[in-house]
Amino acid sequence: MNATRTHPHRRPLAGSDVLPYVYRVTKYDPADRDQHGHYAGAEPATSDHGPVEAAYLRAVAAFAEDTGVDKLAIREPQLGGFVHFGLESPIDGYGLADLFSAGPAGFHDGALVPIAVCLELVRAMLRDNGAWCRLEAEGAFTVHVGWDQYLYIGSNLPCESALTHTRALGLFPERLDASPYDFAPDDPTYVQRPADADFWARLHWTVSAHRAVFLEEVFAANASRWHRLTRDSIETVRSQLAPRSQLAVWPDLLTDVDTAVAALPDEGLVEVIWEDKDGQITSTVVDETQFEALTSKLAGARAAGVVSMYAGEDLPLFTAVLPDSDGVLRARWQTEPTLSDRDWAFLKTLRRGQVVTGTVTTVASFLVTFVDIGGFTAMINVPELSWRYINHPSDVVSVGQEITAEVLDVDMVRERVPLSLKALQPDPMLDLARQVGQIVTGPVTRLVPFGAFVRIEDSEDGFEGLVHNTELADELVERPEDVVQVGEAIAVKILEVDPTRRRIALSHKQALAVAPERHRHP
Repeated sequence: MNATRTHPHRRPLAGSDVLPYVYRVTKYDPADRDQHGHYAGAEPATSDHGPVEAAYLRAVAAFAEDTGVDKLAIREPQLGGFVHFGLESPIDGYGLADLFSAGPAGFHDGALVPIAVCLELVRAMLRDNGAWCRLEAEGAFTVHVGWDQYLYIGSNLPCESALTHTRALGLFPERLDASPYDFAPDDPTYVQRPADADFWARLHWTVSAHRAVFLEEVFAANASRWHRLTRDSIETVRSQLAPRSQLAVWPDLLTDVDTAVAALPDEGLVEVIWEDKDGQITSTVVDETQFEALTSKLAGARAAGVVSMYAGEDLPLFTAVLPDSDGVLRARWQTEPTLSDRDWAFLKTLRRGQVVTGTVTTVASFLVTFVDIGGFTAMINVPELSWRYINHPSDVVSVGQEITAEVLDVDMVRERVPLSLKALQPDPMLDLARQVGQIVTGPVTRLVPFGAFVRIEDSEDGFEGLVHNTELADELVERPEDVVQVGEAIAVKILEVDPTRRRIALSHKQALAVAPERHRHP
């Protein structure tokens, strides 16, 4: 499943940051296990909603008391989705009713709750009501509820009193090396994009470019809200997002609802999002058995969209996860990276002035060269290809050529990286600046109303300088063609060379005042 749209449920994971004391607490007698350690007795795998369940809760409370913990953080919360995995029937509210003042949105990653609420969450998980999470006090205490009434409790202390109390309750605590439900990322090497200043700047730019986009806010696995963003609504929506939410930016809905309906596949799971005539946004996950009923619901919709639930089929424009208020990303969600997210990760490795190598992929007709640098397409504008004047990028580079260039800037908002080829080459105009005062002979290349340009180097791409009308002759010159013609070789004195402004000032009349033997040809 697409990780921004995943529906995990109690997936055992390899241990990570394991506490020194981990216990599996169950109602099952170890004598009733087979050679593989699996329970083989007659005890039901569902909660009794009575004394056994109460014993589990008292055991959790005892371990928390021994550890000295009175609050735990909710981590990786999940709500039952379109598929129910448990043995008991799901209930409305997932067993979370009245636990959070903000409703289900209060059941978010990082929410700090007192032990009394933690026990109610454990109760909901024991009953498989459709809500699940890890409960943790970092580095001190953890509670995980697993399949078939298995409880995993981790502590930084041995909790001998709690162990004695748990046995007295008729439960069986067993020491383990780790909980099978300890968190481990899907991809330990993946760097998650945070919803930081760069993200919001990119979102503003994207909304300006598209006029409107949709923001999907996933505050718990299987639980999402959709927001239509315009330039005027971004900050309002941002202030209402649940902490540590996964965010996915999607193109705007189709106002042609019939076209949206036509996008429904022949079969498979899709999420359908629609906006009614009052601006209310609704989404639901359906399969082919529900398409016909859903189509009738969309009859009066203002706009609609269809998104596949399968990985790689439909991806948002870009994704992120909300950091905490101090800017630190502590949520452990991983979104499925889009092309933009991969570009972001690469751009974070670049800095201005960095030297990179790449391969020319395109020499565009609009005088821009595109270069592949590590899978990202950077660009070189014509002025950055050479210190000298060129007619076309193909005068300097060709498709397939490997080049080395300097990074001029890293634009995280527009995801652009301009490069410079010439920055790694010496500026020949600096050598020319040391020739100020010398006299050279060169051809007139063009005439303009205020003077004549003369090439002062002996090459087709040689630098040109301007002989202003006032420097063409001793007498007043109204038109340069009255004194010189294009192609004519004339002597000029180099008056000034300005490498920063790329300007060279020449004088013909001052050159004429010098003996001919001092003239040199370019």
